[in-house]
Amino acid sequence: MNLGSLEGAVLPILGAVIAGGVIGFEREWRGRAAGLRTHILVSLASALLMLAAMSQADWAFRALPDENIVTDPTRMAHGVLTGIGFLCAGVIFRTGFSIHGLTTAASLWITSAIGILFGAGLYALGSAATVVTAVILIGLKLINGRLPARTVVDAEVCWERREASPEPAIEAALRAIDAEVRHDTFELIDEGRTVRRTWRLRAAEESQLKRLAEQLCAIPGVVAYSLDPRDD
Repeated sequence: MNLGSLEGAVLPILGAVIAGGVIGFEREWRGRAAGLRTHILVSLASALLMLAAMSQADWAFRALPDENIVTDPTRMAHGVLTGIGFLCAGVIFRTGFSIHGLTTAASLWITSAIGILFGAGLYALGSAATVVTAVILIGLKLINGRLPARTVVDAEVCWERREASPEPAIEAALRAIDAEVRHDTFELIDEGRTVRRTWRLRAAEESQLKRLAEQLCAIPGVVAYSLDPRDD
């Protein structure tokens, strides 16, 4: 691609930046690890690489005499989408039973795909994909907020190792919130002086978590606790 043909690259680059900005703004607004700049860079990089693949005739290399070079731009798309998987893996982490960051990883992956569409000159398809993605991330989140859903909470409690274990009182407090609370890990820390356990439960509202926190503080022997609501 020479300087005279740069005008044809303006529209795909601009479309990729706008698409990445729209999706990244939603993630930035929710305070996720990959936000506005990350999504814009992912979309822009995908578009640029696809533009380069579409313009292989202008690459600065010379083929061997009497050789017929056949190019396949789809190989670049495959490589970009494979490589973006490593970036997506960096925003996924596990806490107790819960997996966090899947939605952000998916948004990065589809942002890369949208950048490829703009780089390939499929402007209508890229624009439609941007709108649909924004509706999924923003619209469906608003709908979920209005539904009577229960929040999954990862609970971690530490208590001193003693003859009269406070574990029954802790489990009673947890079951008062969710009768189907599930157990996770069981650990000895601080050279065996402290027991640490984790559970997963569901809470209908924040007031239940505040009440649970007060109950855990009042149980003799409890030295630390963590209540982590899952929100992807």
